[in-house]
Amino acid sequence: MKLITEGDINAYYLQTLCMLFFPRAKFSKSEKITADTPVVIVKVSSDDNTAYAEASVTVGNRTVIKYHSEDFSESEPRQNTKSTAASKAFFRAASEFCGYTPPWGILTGVRPTKLAFEKIAAGMTKEQTVKSLRSEYLLFPRKAILATDIARYESKIIKKYTDNDCSLYISIPFCPTRCAYCSFISYATKKLLSMIPDYLEALKKELFFISGLIKSLGMKLTTVYIGGGTPTTPDEPLFEDLLSYIDSVFDTASLAEYTVEAGRADTITEAKLKSCRDHNVTRISVNPQSLCDEVLKNVSRMHSTDDFFRAYELAVNSGIRHINTDLIIGLPGDNFDIYSKTIEKIIELSPDNITAHTLAAKKSSEFTSNNDVSAYSNDYADVSKCVDYTQIITKSAGYIPYYMYRQKNSAANLENVGFCKKGTEGIYNILMMEEVHTIFAAGAGAVTKLTADKGKRIERVFNPKYPFEYLRADREEEYKKLLSATDRFYGL
Repeated sequence: MKLITEGDINAYYLQTLCMLFFPRAKFSKSEKITADTPVVIVKVSSDDNTAYAEASVTVGNRTVIKYHSEDFSESEPRQNTKSTAASKAFFRAASEFCGYTPPWGILTGVRPTKLAFEKIAAGMTKEQTVKSLRSEYLLFPRKAILATDIARYESKIIKKYTDNDCSLYISIPFCPTRCAYCSFISYATKKLLSMIPDYLEALKKELFFISGLIKSLGMKLTTVYIGGGTPTTPDEPLFEDLLSYIDSVFDTASLAEYTVEAGRADTITEAKLKSCRDHNVTRISVNPQSLCDEVLKNVSRMHSTDDFFRAYELAVNSGIRHINTDLIIGLPGDNFDIYSKTIEKIIELSPDNITAHTLAAKKSSEFTSNNDVSAYSNDYADVSKCVDYTQIITKSAGYIPYYMYRQKNSAANLENVGFCKKGTEGIYNILMMEEVHTIFAAGAGAVTKLTADKGKRIERVFNPKYPFEYLRADREEEYKKLLSATDRFYGL
């Protein structure tokens, strides 16, 4: 793809917009233009009061040109106004050229609710927030309403927590096998799985340090989230030992929420669920992704729908308070008929939480590494229909959308939404997604996020990315790095 810009334009942002219409586009200044090459030309100019933009989209002999102007304001930098004018001109030209208008408009970020949250915090009503999102970013009405409703719901939860509260994320980056769509830092070969005992011992040392750090800062731990990978990959004795150790260094009985993302049905056993219950876990995930065996096979998900139903029944009978199920929309071989049966069956099971993700093309996934274009070739209209149906049927069943985010290169630029029954929301998800809460993180690939002033100040501290790097790292140096960051951030 050829992108040509003239004037004060954010070319990288325009590239992300181009990807909404040409999902697998690559950008190179040296690329030779052929009859099949999409060529986008965007120009921006201005006078004292207004930014003017012109955008054209051409493939072969067909061209669509659109224009847009934006008036400058004292509250917005002039460069931002020029970028907005250029983006809207391109968006309208590409929508007409491709015959498709992305429902999230020119928003490409992963946290659309953050914009709504800021407007609500500034005193806007629901109607004003929806109108502003539609006008500024060209959102479809239903997306503007969704973002606003979720932001309003989140704001009620966030008010309960102060800058003195914090959470803990614990990374278990191992899986029994790797799903073809996955890009997480997770290890699934026999040799690498053999690292688990040593990894958990190193993890316990880091948890001990973080426990002391939280106490020294005078902070209160409110939620714990064990994620992965698949946290239930370790065998039963190792899993029990880890949860027992967490109990010994943190007061888990007083937590507002304690989550284990159990995940894969083929790793969930009655003994592991008993360990969760005995060690104060309040929330687990049992994730089918799809209830079609053929679709599961297409993505190398090495369990069946029967395995999921078995694991789900164990979870229901375990005595753990809340259960979440994850689904993915747009998987290879899936379509509206198949997916609608999946979501309908999940609602029949009546879990407290349902999280519906839209498939995203990740660079390090098996699909992308193998250049499997067919994996991401689902009809956007069908994917959008699945997303819309999920939101309709969950609402009719009494679920509330309570948090949302998006992933880069997701199908049709669509969203991931968590739905909950009233009062059963995943608190960690809200606090993490809106970046208004300090989250200490332990394990390979984990990122500590220090926040203050309700997210106005943020600093991140990164752990070594891979388990073997984590094990090789000088633990004392890693602790010094985190300690130095907290001292500097909190002015100690």
